[in-house]
Amino acid sequence: MTLSGKRILLVIGGGIAAYKSLDLIRRLRERGASVRCILTAGAQEFITPLAAAAISGQRAHTNLFDREDEADIGHIKLARDADLVVVAPATANLMAKMAGGHADDLASTVLLATTLPILIAPAMNVRMWQHAATQRNLATLTSDGIKVVGPNDGAMAEAEFGPGRMSEPLEIVAAIETLLTPKGALAGRHVLITAGPTHEPIDPVRYIANRSSGKQGYAIARAAAEAGARVTLVAGPTALPDPAGVNVVHVESARDMLAAVEKTLPADIGIFTAAVADWRVASAAGEKMKKMGDVPPALALVENPDILATIAHRTVERPAIVVGFAAETEKVIEHAQQKLSRKRADVIVANDVSAESGVMGGDNNTVHLVSASGVETWPTLDKGEVARRLVERLAHMIETRKS
Repeated sequence: MTLSGKRILLVIGGGIAAYKSLDLIRRLRERGASVRCILTAGAQEFITPLAAAAISGQRAHTNLFDREDEADIGHIKLARDADLVVVAPATANLMAKMAGGHADDLASTVLLATTLPILIAPAMNVRMWQHAATQRNLATLTSDGIKVVGPNDGAMAEAEFGPGRMSEPLEIVAAIETLLTPKGALAGRHVLITAGPTHEPIDPVRYIANRSSGKQGYAIARAAAEAGARVTLVAGPTALPDPAGVNVVHVESARDMLAAVEKTLPADIGIFTAAVADWRVASAAGEKMKKMGDVPPALALVENPDILATIAHRTVERPAIVVGFAAETEKVIEHAQQKLSRKRADVIVANDVSAESGVMGGDNNTVHLVSASGVETWPTLDKGEVARRLVERLAHMIETRKS
């Protein structure tokens, strides 16, 4: 049962190799995986949804505009509720849609909406496989982080021979097992990360915010995923693309972020990098506020929830390690030490975000790790390297606590 408990979303493309996908479903279920299927219109010319449903034990999905499924945004649920998305066969048309970001049917829409890891098993005529357009699309997909198994050399349905034959089901299973086998310093761990700013509405067009870009939090999410963790990133509004292999929950306000964080628990490690607005308007206007003479409107502010302190003070489902960030413009270490004690965090990562530091929105960071054991100052590093070092340190901490 090498895939026990794993959830596979299988997208079946429209090619003669679709018949192999039925055997792939059976092989995956033999190893303990649950399989849900999406069949393209082309796939249904070769196999039926009934056959896929009978072998998988779950309803096969075919229609983007299914009234029952889409009543609760079914295609988004499909895009999130799995451990891996497998496209087999991945036809030339499906690969082109994926590379171009098209979303004109259920399969392509789910593939565009998902942040889950994706494995494709290409299958097509040898000349289609060797065509420059297909090779360009393949290069785009692999650069986007999509994994590929095959194709193999073999006889084609058109009595031709060459590369383009879909990998055999057991070969695809082996590739799936490799992708889903825990590896890395945080293998088997769940890491929760918050990132970016929050936007607190004043009226429908104005809000209170800050200059956080989210770059450091996103870099930590990528580093944690690379270390083998299952990562949930709760992100405020940013201009950054979702990191590959990370479950991203997008929110706007501090209250939205807290609700999403609490829904995500339990987690082994909580890393709170988000620059959460300390205050919000007591009562946001329902319509755009107009100028009323020369007197500016008075904004009554109320305090937002303190997400770091709320989670660190929990007695139930508190992460084993809680990490906060202290973005300061003066007395950086002193304020971080106070924050460590007041909020009951295990580690505070402190940095200077004054205008001259260039940290807000920049690519580099100079951090101080503040904990009960003291203060450790790192040299100026790019935010990706800060993320990798921090993840390595936290992996060591949680392993030490375990032992």
